[in-house]
Amino acid sequence: MIDSRSNGSVRTIRLNRPAARNALTVDGLEALEEVVRTAQEPVIYLEGAGPAFCAGADLDTVADLDREGAEAFAQLGQRVARELETAEAVTVAGIDGSARGGGLELALACDVRVGTPGATLGEPGVTFGLFGAWGGTVRLPRIVGEGNALDVACTGRVLEAKEALRMGLLSRIESDPQAVAASIATHPAGTLRVLKERLRDDADRDSQETREATAFGRLLEAHADDIAARR
Repeated sequence: MIDSRSNGSVRTIRLNRPAARNALTVDGLEALEEVVRTAQEPVIYLEGAGPAFCAGADLDTVADLDREGAEAFAQLGQRVARELETAEAVTVAGIDGSARGGGLELALACDVRVGTPGATLGEPGVTFGLFGAWGGTVRLPRIVGEGNALDVACTGRVLEAKEALRMGLLSRIESDPQAVAASIATHPAGTLRVLKERLRDDADRDSQETREATAFGRLLEAHADDIAARR
């Protein structure tokens, strides 16, 4: 269900259940969590096999859950999304085809979301009485703003790639999303790690700026020769 390979600088993770549009079961989520948690590469690239990125939660799994099981399943999805968000690696979602529900939520947890021209995104949970519970109600308004988040979540509508880009659900549109991950991986791994740490910092502004200055000094010292060569 989860395939993983590395070229040394990019860990490519493929959701490989195309007949089910890469919908995730408990086993699939646990496997994805483990691969992301143990990745050592500076960039992680997440993609789906076949015509979809990810349909989110497997509905056959969800239908069999009681209330307690539903809460545990939501918490598992939240852990996976948090692994993507807090990984030292820069995480890139390559969205070719549909990203729905939990699939959209996993993409939202990634640092960069690259869609092909045929990518479509949506949160259809409201159409059958649910909502995205893998951190979607937290990340969606933070990324696209409260008004857009309410529109997407309360209508259940599907967004084409260009509208998703305008809204901020996508970072960019490219015919080859994996090339974006490869391009990011050409930069110094330590700098990528520090950039992600700084940009993801949600502490108060003064302490953020203090840590920013400290990190800048550390990187300047580490890359002094490269900087001097550009003068």
